[in-house]
Amino acid sequence: MALFNNKYLKPFKNIYLLVLIVFVVWMLFFDAHSWLFHHELNGDIKELEYQKKHYKSEMAKDDKAIKELSTDEGLERTARETYYMKKPDEDIFIIEYQDSTDKQKKDE
Repeated sequence: MALFNNKYLKPFKNIYLLVLIVFVVWMLFFDAHSWLFHHELNGDIKELEYQKKHYKSEMAKDDKAIKELSTDEGLERTARETYYMKKPDEDIFIIEYQDSTDKQKKDE
């Protein structure tokens, strides 16, 4: 009986306190709406918001490229710079600098 008279165990004799402690532990760790589950979901929400910002910026870049390609001048410039296209009576000379050839060698 001396074990139950210990001053540290005295608060645990109260049934309301025991029920409260069990309830809090259950809600924090074991329930379907637990704190751990919500913590994981908050991390997922942050990741998805980051992806949303990224894709919106990519969409803005694509819209800018579409507007540029919708004009004849932009289409011609893109064809010449990217695909090295030319008019039938033109000659194209591609000038490569030493630092650009070094980067290509490193990439291979």
